[in-house]
Amino acid sequence: MSSNRSVPPLSVQQHTPARCPAPSRRTEAAAAPKRCSTRPRVGGLVVPWISYQHGEHAMFGTVDPVKASKALTHRLCQICAQQLNERFCLAVRPMDVRVGYAAEPALHPECLAYSKQHCPMLNGTAAAYRTTSAALTHPAGRPCNDPGCPCPEIIGPDEGHAARSGRPADDFDAWMIDISNYRIKSAPGRPHVLLGVDLDVPVLRVRPIRRAPRPELDRLRALMSAVLDL
Repeated sequence: MSSNRSVPPLSVQQHTPARCPAPSRRTEAAAAPKRCSTRPRVGGLVVPWISYQHGEHAMFGTVDPVKASKALTHRLCQICAQQLNERFCLAVRPMDVRVGYAAEPALHPECLAYSKQHCPMLNGTAAAYRTTSAALTHPAGRPCNDPGCPCPEIIGPDEGHAARSGRPADDFDAWMIDISNYRIKSAPGRPHVLLGVDLDVPVLRVRPIRRAPRPELDRLRALMSAVLDL
């Protein structure tokens, strides 16, 4: 990587986004939005702009904190890197609602629709989060010899992975919000640390993306139903 790569002064917490497993290598690409036509592809799939790329390798299911900071501050779509339009979407988990912000940047509605088709964490293919960090085995996770490259910091220990490792997948909802209500939340007392997109705003529409299976809860409901029928 070039040694003159610039890193914006704003930082974004690296441990909060939900990082998906690598998508299945489907070859059909007709469903990709037109705005993604110039994005690179791997196995026929569009590489999200926000994915970490290093040494000519793209690591699906990861979030580059430098790009995340740019996307949040400049209102860019995390998939195509283009400016958001009058309405944008967020992939929101229950934990995001509890803390009041979505850690990952927003998307165009059509880019979210594409992600829903191909991201295992959104389309329900993945039942749980990774047990090992993607950077440990992926070629993009190998540090380079360029002293000006920020790769050691970006691919360093991921605190969030330890918390997510092997945990059942989250539920996801698609929130559509008017661009006039786009706001960013920062860490208390640290305005340079970006937390994510503020969720305490008027929402135009909420649609379910996926519902993770809850075997224990299903068994409890079945037991309660059986008891109530007695």
